[in-house]
Amino acid sequence: MPSAAKSNTLWAVERYFEVMLYLMVLSGFATLAETGQLDPSSVLLVIATLTLRGYLLIAQTEFVIPEQWTNYLILLLASWYCADLFWISGKFLVATVHLILALLVIRLFTARRDRDFVLLAILAFGLVLAASVLTVDSTFLIGFSGFLLSTVATFILFDMRRSADAALIHAREKVGRSAAHQMSTALARLIPVLALTIFLMTLAIFFVLPRLSAGYLSAYASPAGLSTAFSDRVELGRLGEVQQSSSVVMHVEITGDKKGAYSQLLWRGVALNQFDGSTWSNNERQVILPRGSDGRFTPLLGDHPGHRRPIEYRVVVEPLGTNVFFLAARPRWLEGAYHMVTTDAAGALYDLDREHPIGLYQAASDLITPLASELHVGAGLAKTNASSSLSRELMSALQLPGLDPRIGNLAREVTAKSHNDYERAAAIEQYLRARYRYTLDLGHVQPKDPIAYFLFERKRGHCEYFASAMAVMLRTLGIPSRIVNGFRGGDFNDITSQYVVRMRNAHSWVEAYLADDGWISFDPTPANNLLNHGRPSRILLYLDAAASFWREWLINYDFQHQRVLGQQATSSSHHVFEYTRAWGQEQYDVLLAWARRLRRDMTTAPKKWGRIAVALLFELLVGLKGGALVCKSSVLRRALRPERAPRNSATLWYERMTRTLARRGWRKLPAQTPTEFARSIHEAELNRAVTEFTARYEKARFAESMDDARRLPELYQALSSRRRD
Repeated sequence: MPSAAKSNTLWAVERYFEVMLYLMVLSGFATLAETGQLDPSSVLLVIATLTLRGYLLIAQTEFVIPEQWTNYLILLLASWYCADLFWISGKFLVATVHLILALLVIRLFTARRDRDFVLLAILAFGLVLAASVLTVDSTFLIGFSGFLLSTVATFILFDMRRSADAALIHAREKVGRSAAHQMSTALARLIPVLALTIFLMTLAIFFVLPRLSAGYLSAYASPAGLSTAFSDRVELGRLGEVQQSSSVVMHVEITGDKKGAYSQLLWRGVALNQFDGSTWSNNERQVILPRGSDGRFTPLLGDHPGHRRPIEYRVVVEPLGTNVFFLAARPRWLEGAYHMVTTDAAGALYDLDREHPIGLYQAASDLITPLASELHVGAGLAKTNASSSLSRELMSALQLPGLDPRIGNLAREVTAKSHNDYERAAAIEQYLRARYRYTLDLGHVQPKDPIAYFLFERKRGHCEYFASAMAVMLRTLGIPSRIVNGFRGGDFNDITSQYVVRMRNAHSWVEAYLADDGWISFDPTPANNLLNHGRPSRILLYLDAAASFWREWLINYDFQHQRVLGQQATSSSHHVFEYTRAWGQEQYDVLLAWARRLRRDMTTAPKKWGRIAVALLFELLVGLKGGALVCKSSVLRRALRPERAPRNSATLWYERMTRTLARRGWRKLPAQTPTEFARSIHEAELNRAVTEFTARYEKARFAESMDDARRLPELYQALSSRRRD
């Protein structure tokens, strides 16, 4: 982007065009870099290039790569793009972003003609477009705002350059700080107004434009790392890696909850029943859930004992790269813009609609509190499973790999005094909570048997180890069990009445199958030892509220949102109309009642109201003509005492003189000066009188001569008397 000023291009326009085009490229790259999806080498290369370009702009030094070298670089870049697309990165979006960045680096030092500047602007826009694919974070708005401002300024200046070059007559410009200051002042006033206007018009079009589909470029976006912890195959310890991050996963709004009453609610994701000693997996077959006439998917769940507490909630999920719906236990229905939803025997719900990745959904669940009196009744599956016909689901939940025999011995020792399966599960849960410590330190040792290492040597770990240890110990006792990966709780934001669920809230717990009672949840992780991250500051809550609005009404804006917005707009306008009509009717009734009272009073006391009417009429006349009377009074005072205000009095008496002469046929033209008007009068005596009057008038008006002003009334009277002779 070196200087390409032509001889007829204004210096200030050229200078600011180069600066604004540079800022346009810089803001475009900053918007892309803040997504965190660029590799370090690309970031460092572009930063170094932009730094050098900025230095050359400040120093007003021109550096242009020869055009022949440019052609060779472009050919080399085309070959490198093919290699990057098919072998190096193997991804279209990544290779295309690398191509745009490389072209940007080359064009910054090879731009000579207008088409080169246009190409730079297009490349900068490509960076912003790529950023919109790679991120949905609200920080994108900050970078995009800077890009919009610099883009508006760049195109204004570009059009000014072209107009100056095409002009047949060129203006003379004062080169230097004065011209630059004037240009910067004009741009500072104009650009924000234009950018705001463009933004508001775009926002209006965005909300009104019909929504037919979504995710037009989302297929090229990279999936988030969270998907590895919520797939159908999870390595032991993977969830602990997820818990190291504080990134937001989802926002949950529970209907009627304004005080954060569900801060420890478990959000169920995927249930895993196969364990090979180091990896949990799920081999359950998935079935498609039919959509009901009300547009909702209803999971096929059986009855469950206990006290039911129904809740309804809305979930807005970040782009996680997983197709698992996170729901509270015992979901009753799920609603969202998804064409295919499946479920497995463990009750997990999956999205198989690739065109509509999980982003926003509504659901209802029954929170069930098990009744201990009912759970203690049965003898338990541990004593009867030998002769029972177990389903495939329960058989897979009893499968065990080769284990350290100490695990089974420990399970029998802990449950020695228990009388049924519920008491056995509760005893193991309490034992793990009391004897082991919670930590996110994953350690550097990779033991052959992670469960035995956790139970007998390290004796501390994160929730995944607690849940895995309990599930394995239950299986050694013949109790079917599985682990569930999901989230627990979240930070409640009282501004939006939403729970902010982060990656650090990822959690694992156990579901054990009890005869006649079904699957019951147990959480062996010591709750008192969980890391306390503290309540977010008020500023962070406000920032989260803004980010939530960004995600809800911009990123996830679809036909459903458009319909809700239209209904709200219709309802609000109807409410305003009804309120205005009621207010008008009320004012009309008040005025009518007042008119009726006035009529009665005037009938009973006509003389009194006659005097009042005369007084009101007099006040009305004074109000309408009072200003004119005051103005005429002021004019009269200046005319009688011209020495008090020579300039104003001179103007007043000269206007009177021209009106007088106009009635005699000597009309002063607007283009004539007073002296020219005096010379145009051919009558000798009148010419001498007007010439003297004009001389006195000019001295009184421009020199504020009191003596000459005092003479003007006398001269005017002489002119007037000459007219009457």
